[in-house]
Amino acid sequence: MEILRREGFKRCVEDSCKPKLLRVWLNNLLLISCCCISNHWIPIAVPVDDDDKIVGGYTCSVPYQVSLNSGYHFCGGSLLNNQWVVSAAHCYKSNIQVRLGEYNIDVLEGDEQFINSVKVIRHPKYNSWVLDNDIMLIKLATPAALNSRVATISLPSACVAAGTQCLISGWGNTLSSGSEYESNYPELLQCVDAPVLTEAECSDAYPGQITTNMICVGFLEGGKDSCQGDSGGPVVCNGELQGIVSWGIGCALQGYPGVYTKVCNYVDWIEETIAAN
Repeated sequence: MEILRREGFKRCVEDSCKPKLLRVWLNNLLLISCCCISNHWIPIAVPVDDDDKIVGGYTCSVPYQVSLNSGYHFCGGSLLNNQWVVSAAHCYKSNIQVRLGEYNIDVLEGDEQFINSVKVIRHPKYNSWVLDNDIMLIKLATPAALNSRVATISLPSACVAAGTQCLISGWGNTLSSGSEYESNYPELLQCVDAPVLTEAECSDAYPGQITTNMICVGFLEGGKDSCQGDSGGPVVCNGELQGIVSWGIGCALQGYPGVYTKVCNYVDWIEETIAAN
C-alpha cells in the first residue's frame, strides 16, 4: 500500500507532460521519486457553490489560505501574521513565491498579492522518512496588506478535541485515488468539512506510523479528504489552525483518513522562530 505526501504537481497542457510525485513507502522506509485570524475578527470560509470538489467538498473562499508557487502551484499554506506563513516541511523549496488573496489560481482577478520568500525555515527535527515534525515557516520579503481577501489565522490556544468539526482547504486533486495518472486539479479553491478522529482511530488506521505530532481528520468510511496539491494547507477548527495537510494512503479511501501535523505542539517553536528572525 502506498503512502502519499500531498504536495502538488505542475499543471500541464499537453498529455505528454507527466507530473512529478513523491511517494513514501513506510512499510520498508523507502523514499522514491517517480518522474514522468486577524487580532480583531475571525476569517471564515465562504461557500461559493455546491460543486463536488477537494475530494467530496465544495468551492469556497478562505482569506488565510495561500498558494506556494515556483512557476506553478505546488503546496498550500496559512498566513499567521502580515509577514509569516506556515506550511508543511515536505513542501520545502529554498525560494518560494507566496500568493495571497487567491481564489482562481489560473486567473489574475486583481486582489492577489504575490510576495517572494526571504527565509524558509523547516522544523529542526523534521524527519522526511516518516514525516514527523512536518512543519515549516516562510518569511515574506515584504509585509502583506491585510484586507477582506487576505487575513490571518490564529494559532491554537489548546489542542483540539476528537469529534470537533474542522475546515480543510486547498487546490489539490479532486479524484479519490490520489494517483498521478488519475487527477483533476481545480482552478477554484475547494473546502471540505471533517471531524477530528480519536487517537485510537488514527493509530488503528496507520499502525506504527502515527507519532504524537500527528492527528487524523476525516471519515473512516472515505469519500471526503484532502489530496495531492493540498499539502501544507490549513485545517481550521473553531477559528484556530489545528492542522497542516501532510500525508495519507491514497485520498478519501475507506479506512484511511488524512494525516495532519498537530499544530498545537508547535506554538512555542513558531513564536520563538518568528521572534528570532
